[in-house]
Amino acid sequence: MAKPAVSLLPWLAAAALAACAPPAASGAPAPLVLERTIPLPGVTGRIDHLAFDPARGRLFVAELGNGTVEAVDVAAGKVAGRIGGLSEPQGLAVLSTGELAVANGGDGAVRFFRLADLAPLARLPLGPDADDERVDAAGHLVVGYGAGALATIDPASRRVLSTIALPAHPEGFQVAGPRAYVNLPDAGGIGVADPASGKLAATWPNRGRRWNFPLAVDPQSGAVAVVYRLPARLVLLDAASGAELQALPTCGDADDLFFDPHRPRLYVSCGDGHVDVLVRQGSRWTRLALVATGPGARTSLYEASTDRLYVAARAQGGRAAAILVYRPSS
Repeated sequence: MAKPAVSLLPWLAAAALAACAPPAASGAPAPLVLERTIPLPGVTGRIDHLAFDPARGRLFVAELGNGTVEAVDVAAGKVAGRIGGLSEPQGLAVLSTGELAVANGGDGAVRFFRLADLAPLARLPLGPDADDERVDAAGHLVVGYGAGALATIDPASRRVLSTIALPAHPEGFQVAGPRAYVNLPDAGGIGVADPASGKLAATWPNRGRRWNFPLAVDPQSGAVAVVYRLPARLVLLDAASGAELQALPTCGDADDLFFDPHRPRLYVSCGDGHVDVLVRQGSRWTRLALVATGPGARTSLYEASTDRLYVAARAQGGRAAAILVYRPSS
């Protein structure tokens, strides 16, 4: 995801917010427990998206600044392989064809690798700044790229089936049923795309908020959740109309957002060094706790099959890059 230049004021505000945040209730277990730290030796620079291969128990890490993708064996707690020679790897997706798709922002290509041994299989030129990736219900690969487009790709033939034009570069997006919900921070809104027609069906305005990067869809209510960086706010929207259902403060420099299907919780990972854990009470969300991670550790992935939240901490201030593995408490 993009990293805009900002003043220190939002980060100072985020720090003040964190300082005032309520901890977990006295005597109650923390909502997230750091289970282990997995080193990423020799990894420098910004870390972008993560993906998980349940069949092999491996976490893939897009190391944009390093030009590599790491394969981490989470059970063994160590790196099990590396893909090198990439051009700013960003999006990652594990495909039903037994392949890993890697979107490269530098050369605009989607590269395909065999999951079993990470052998290179194919390269599909797509367009500049190939970024986030998702897999739709039909198993197609959907990739955001360029000055504004979503491409739907058939993994079997590695052919572009259709494209949807957007008014700005797509950041975080999700495909839910017949719609794709897309963050468009440079256009000041959220796009609602219809892959069947290949058109943008609607655009919901940001209403004065800026830098909407992470987005998720609540599997229970269907609400669309978006986190803004300025000001730092979590906003829940009605999926049909875009009407605002709730807005509440969250941690600063948010980059990822996940609903927990095992419990009524939501996780927001932020570059200010926290994961914000929210809990649903009735139809409303409230903060349960802020869990400290480390400055710049803003990329994460909640994986339902392992019931773990994986947080990528980049190398910074003498600290080596690592994956922080958090176990949610019941």
